[in-house]
Amino acid sequence: MSEKKSGQKLFTCNFTFLILGQVSSLIGNYTLKFALSMYILEQTGSASVYAGLMALSLIPMILLSPFGGILADRANRRNIMLTLDTLSGIIVLAAGLFLRHGNDLLLIGALLIALSVLGAFESPTVQACVPQMLSGDQIVQGNAIVNQIQAAASLIAPFSGSIFYTAFGIQPVLYTAVACFFLTALLECFIRLDYRKQEEKLRITAVVKGDFSDSIRFLRHDEPGVLKLLLLAALISMFLTGILVVGFPYLVRTVLGLSAEHYGAAESVMGVSAILGGIAISVLAGKLKPRYMPLFLAAAGITLLPAGFVFLVSAGAVSRYAVLMIAFGCCQVICSMFSVYAMSLIQQRTPEYLTGKIMSFVYTISLCAQPLGQLVYGLLFDLFSDSVYLVLLPSGVLICIAAFLTVPFFRQFSERGSIF
Repeated sequence: MSEKKSGQKLFTCNFTFLILGQVSSLIGNYTLKFALSMYILEQTGSASVYAGLMALSLIPMILLSPFGGILADRANRRNIMLTLDTLSGIIVLAAGLFLRHGNDLLLIGALLIALSVLGAFESPTVQACVPQMLSGDQIVQGNAIVNQIQAAASLIAPFSGSIFYTAFGIQPVLYTAVACFFLTALLECFIRLDYRKQEEKLRITAVVKGDFSDSIRFLRHDEPGVLKLLLLAALISMFLTGILVVGFPYLVRTVLGLSAEHYGAAESVMGVSAILGGIAISVLAGKLKPRYMPLFLAAAGITLLPAGFVFLVSAGAVSRYAVLMIAFGCCQVICSMFSVYAMSLIQQRTPEYLTGKIMSFVYTISLCAQPLGQLVYGLLFDLFSDSVYLVLLPSGVLICIAAFLTVPFFRQFSERGSIF
């Protein structure tokens, strides 16, 4: 029997094993991807080749994530995760054994694409497991914990990966990732989830068509609010990810002309801020209501205003850097809180038999929105490199306006009944 029904505590056996598996898997993934990026740059010396391989590896995730959602809703989710992590370990092990036998770049490219394919099926499954294991306020807390683990892994792995790669080379890093994937699969063996096998025997094309139709019908007719929230979250992600991912390093390194150490410190602040956001939303889970969501958006927009104003006044590079650190750090905290709570709202309004498919839509739209935001803000910061306040201030104002415009939507969302 699934432990979700007991509802007695957050860290049930199922959720504990899921979290421990995520710790192992994410550390392996982030360390591996960081080491592979260093290896590609060392072997080619070309930023364009590196960027091309990274972009190529995203395509399977965008195209296959919806099918990953279908699989997550039609098969045993524990078995899916176990199989995918085992396959990840085997594929990375094979890459480690065949490396140095020629065609290294081709092998690394194939490895990145293979991991991307597996990730397209695993991400919706993991996201669908949280509401299956937990209920009520615990869904927000569970998503917050997963978010904190991702932030911590992205903060720790580049440092550990760089040290390990520099000291031992690429192959030991590959074997370490193999150990992480196999450990994750072992931990997932202890997860127990309710699963009722589908009795109907349909052709794959009929299954895919039917499941897509069910998902679209749910989003357009049954719960149009979920679709609107999904699109709103993607739009906000496009704005804020573009500013934080592209704008922050550009402002620190190019506009202010500060060192790589300053940029490294800024990245650490962003990682810590993401963790703090996860902690904050977990603590506040029982007190939050959907009608408070516009306050998150307004607060995110307001944090961009001092970041823009500091470039209008006479100030030194270090002073501007300090303001940017505080402003963008606060923005990252708010973004983490907003994204976790928005995902929890979507999960709570989605029936269990559709959770995987809807989470795959969330993941796919996010994958598409973030690069678009990065591209737009890359062009804007290049265009207004001598007056970056013309990018930051209007962005902050637009987000505040968007917050005001969403007030009726979130009020209606709340009036339909508090999900917590």
